[in-house]
Amino acid sequence: MFTSSAGPGTSDHQDAPLKAALRYGLIGLVVLTVLAVVVATLVAGVAGLWGALLGAAIGGGFILTTAAVVLLGAKLPPTTAGMVMLASWVGKLLVALIVIAVLQQFEFYDRVALFLTVVGALIIVLGAETYGVLRTKVPIVDLPDQASDSDSETP
Repeated sequence: MFTSSAGPGTSDHQDAPLKAALRYGLIGLVVLTVLAVVVATLVAGVAGLWGALLGAAIGGGFILTTAAVVLLGAKLPPTTAGMVMLASWVGKLLVALIVIAVLQQFEFYDRVALFLTVVGALIIVLGAETYGVLRTKVPIVDLPDQASDSDSETP
C-alpha cells in the first residue's frame, strides 16, 4: 500500500500539489489579465479595458476559488469536504449569475472583451493549475503491512 511519508512536514508534502495549482493558476491569471487588458484596450478603448478586467475577475475568481476550497477542505473528513465543495460550487454559481445580471444594466464595458476574457481565464487558469499539480513531486513511502510484521515476531 502506498501512503504519503510520515513525519514532520507531512501536510506540506500533501498540500504541495494544491499550493502549486494555486500558484500557477494565479500566475496564469495575471499574465492573461495583462494581455487581455492590452489587446482589449487597443481594440475597444476604455470599455475594452473594463471588459477585460471584469472578465479576468469573474473567470479567474471562479476557478481559483475552487482550488482554494479544495486546499482548505483537504484536511476535512471526506463527507464534510464534499459538502463544502458542493456548497462552494452552488455559491460561486449564484454569485456569478448575480454579477452577470447586475452587469447587464450597465454599458461601461465591452461585452466581447468580457466574454473572451472569461473564456480565456477558464481555459488558462485550469491549464495552469493542472500543470502545477502534474509538475509537483510528492514523496511516497511504501510502508510494510504492520500485521505481517507482528506475525513474524511471534515464535
